[in-house]
Amino acid sequence: MKFDKNTKILIVGLGVIGGSYATALTREGYRVSCITKNPEDIRYAIARGMIERGTSEVDAALIGESELIIFALYPTAFTEWIRDYQHLFSPGALITDVTGVKCSVVKPVQDILRPDVEFISAHPMAGRERSGVEFSDPDVFRGANYIVTPTEKNTPEAIEICKELGRALGFARISELTPEAHDEMIAFVSQLTHVIAVTLMTANETPSLEKYTGDSFRDLTRIAKINDAMWSELFLSNKNALLAEIDRFTNELTRFRDMLACGDREGMRAAMRRSTERRSLFDKPEA
Repeated sequence: MKFDKNTKILIVGLGVIGGSYATALTREGYRVSCITKNPEDIRYAIARGMIERGTSEVDAALIGESELIIFALYPTAFTEWIRDYQHLFSPGALITDVTGVKCSVVKPVQDILRPDVEFISAHPMAGRERSGVEFSDPDVFRGANYIVTPTEKNTPEAIEICKELGRALGFARISELTPEAHDEMIAFVSQLTHVIAVTLMTANETPSLEKYTGDSFRDLTRIAKINDAMWSELFLSNKNALLAEIDRFTNELTRFRDMLACGDREGMRAAMRRSTERRSLFDKPEA
């Protein structure tokens, strides 16, 4: 298939990421339809021009005419959807996803998928701390990273279409990782950071702290306003990699604590300089 403005795009799952995809693609002139559970979300999206049409039913005709299908579902729900409804795909359809873990998704889906349909997985490294289509915002993709996670079952054409999708959405940097490398990386740069934010908020429950905090605490704990259903599933799907990163972080925190306890000012300053230098690499490029 070709990916252009005439491509019939279907998004399955109209939450914060699915809604952001829909708005970004519609703004760029693509034809976007949607299937999602809540009919109110469909009405919301149509009223705001986010999608061309949508339904809360599993519409065989809509699925069958769609050429590119983007799944914005939780990992388990995505796998179950493929198992139950893949017979409705048209031959030659291309499917992709937005799931935050890959090893527990990519192989199971590719193993059960019809041979005339291709699944190329991707992960948009952007989002909101709140869930729901009403919080969607395509601007979160500007300056953000987009990771494609191909396997030996993927064709060069599908990989390139997935990258074209990332460019159409407005991502600044598009890269490739294996599903295994992705999950090891995501355990550190995403999942561990959410664990830290959650534990910071639960480590000290002194009343009225919100009256005294500054921007540093608010910035560090922004993602502590968390979708517990989704993130607990992601954590458990990537348990071993996340446990390894928690242990690594615990060791580094202990090392810093020991420097503080023994008055090692130069050691702390060296760690801070290394932190400052490394952090500059993570600033988003200009959109």
